[in-house]
Amino acid sequence: MSVKKNDNQVVVTREGYERLSAELVDLRTVRRLEVARQLEEARAFGDLSENAEYAAAKDEQSKVESRILELETMLAKTRIVDEEKLDTNKVAIGLTVTLQELSPPKKRYTYMLVGSEELSSSGDASQAVQHISQKSPVGQAILGRIVGDEVCVKVPKGARHLKIVKIERTERKKAKV
Repeated sequence: MSVKKNDNQVVVTREGYERLSAELVDLRTVRRLEVARQLEEARAFGDLSENAEYAAAKDEQSKVESRILELETMLAKTRIVDEEKLDTNKVAIGLTVTLQELSPPKKRYTYMLVGSEELSSSGDASQAVQHISQKSPVGQAILGRIVGDEVCVKVPKGARHLKIVKIERTERKKAKV
């Protein structure tokens, strides 16, 4: 099954959806309360027109509310990829791809292709498989390709010549019960 999206739809993996949802819950509960406390403390300092703490807290409040609105809008338009039903014959969002560099140093890279919207919240450098956006130069070049295909990708440091070596479902760690 090939993953397609229309202009209004946001395509993400189950893991990405859960991460974005958790971020939204945290912003609505924890961060809003923290900012409210900061505003309350800053008001206690007196004159608001020359109060740097108050201005900083208002700025933080604006950022939190903007991110909440962004996440609410995004999650309302989200389509979650059912990774178990993906065809592993073609590269698609939600699958893990192993790439072989064809020019020296001929390294191998393994990436999980994800929707670009989930990258901003992934941020976990300890992941066994690095995430790469379907909108990145490499992501665009490999999307829909099959094992054995070779691609030339223009990146800021020049061109990369890559071969798709393996396409597979991403192994998920089971939650401890």
